[in-house]
Amino acid sequence: MNRALYTVGHSNHSADAFVDILRRNGIDAIADVRSSPYSKFSPQFNRETLSTVLRNQGIQYVFLGRELGARRDERDCYVGNQARYDLIAKSRSFRDGLDRVIAGAKSHAVALMCAEKDPITCHRMVLVCRELRGSDLSLQHVLEDGSLESNFEAENRLLDLADLPRGDLFRSRDAIVEEAYDRQARRIAWTEREPAGMPSAADPSEHGDQQ
Repeated sequence: MNRALYTVGHSNHSADAFVDILRRNGIDAIADVRSSPYSKFSPQFNRETLSTVLRNQGIQYVFLGRELGARRDERDCYVGNQARYDLIAKSRSFRDGLDRVIAGAKSHAVALMCAEKDPITCHRMVLVCRELRGSDLSLQHVLEDGSLESNFEAENRLLDLADLPRGDLFRSRDAIVEEAYDRQARRIAWTEREPAGMPSAADPSEHGDQQ
């Protein structure tokens, strides 16, 4: 049986509700993939606060936002002022992050955590899980109510969102799914508010701040 790797969005849960969701799914380790692990609207998920809460409950916490976040420091991961998921996926630090997750999943029930409640609107699926589809991990998304959705099922919703067919006479399902990933990546990728290389005085949005 393939080992499971989970993803979860903290959304606006209370800390207790979030821990309960993790326990219900047997998750004992969180890999935080937010680029900026802080929340203006849900401070209970600020890095230091969350890591303390989780460890007090016997749940391991590791920050992997530098490796697996979608808002990058590497300038070669941008075209213009928008991050490109395909370029991020080729970066050394990103590949190192994937290796750490794969290794961690051998001994822990790991969940990749970001902010968004729906995986198809978050880089944890559209960037990270896309690159893990060929691994021996069973990718499972924890939804807002604590129920599980397989990555296959989430991809079906992604196809529907992109108005693409789930099957085609002339293309494989996998080719169509890849197109859906590409479309969604362009739609949700971090875009700087000023041209690349220029500092921005604007506060980031909640999604952009954490992805």
